[in-house]
This record gives sequence, C-alpha cells and structure tokens, in this order.
Amino acid sequence: MALMPKRVKFRKQQKGRRRGTSFKGSHIAFGEFGLQSLDNGWMTDRQIEAARVALMKITRRGGKAWVRVFPDKPVTKKPAETRMGKGKGAPEKWVAVIKRGRIIFELEGIPEELARDALRLASHKLPFKAKFVSRRH
Repeated sequence: MALMPKRVKFRKQQKGRRRGTSFKGSHIAFGEFGLQSLDNGWMTDRQIEAARVALMKITRRGGKAWVRVFPDKPVTKKPAETRMGKGKGAPEKWVAVIKRGRIIFELEGIPEELARDALRLASHKLPFKAKFVSRRH
C-alpha cells in the first residue's frame, strides 16, 4: 500500500525549491540511532517503503523503528506524447521534501553495529546521501 495523505486541501502544488537546512526533525526524538540526510531532495513514497523494507529485513523485526518522514506533496506529470499547453498534468506520485539535516529513520532496541549496517543498507535506497547518527553524539 502506497504512502499518501487521506485527503488534501489542494490536489496540485507548485514545485518549490529544495534548498536550505532542516531545523524541524533534525534531532533524534524516539530511538537510539538514526539516519540523517546530508543533501536536499524529494523522497517518493516508493523510496520510503523500499528503505523501510530493507531496514526491517536486516533487523529481523527486532527492536523498534520509526519513519520520520511522510510524503504529502503531490507531483504532477503530463501524459507522454502530449502537446504543450492545456493545463497542468494530473498528480502522479507523492513525495516528502527532505532538507539537509533531517532525520529520516530511527531505530532502538538493537546493537549499534546491527543498526549501523541496517541504516547503511536503507541509505542505498535513498536519492541522496545520508549518515548514521546516534543519540550519544
């Protein structure tokens, strides 16, 4: 099942700019270890799910995991081989806007070495660079 909002006030949004640093959600709030973004970008619902599945697979469902991002921005696309004009395309996918410093996943209840390995594998599913962070640092 794809991650997306139940309902939104407006069906279509403007693109916006992916720059700046995240202040909100930039500290570990729930778990012991986290994955922090080093770049700005968009994370699609499918990328979030792929990273979450990779995380769950290596931790063997031990411990607890939190997904700290949610795709609430619609991205539109016009159909292939359509001429220019005639309005904006239909919403195609949902993305989460990720700024540098944002914590994406958090883990607790597993050893640090396993958490480091799991978050490294999850980071390979993301469209930007990310680093392992722990509450102790």
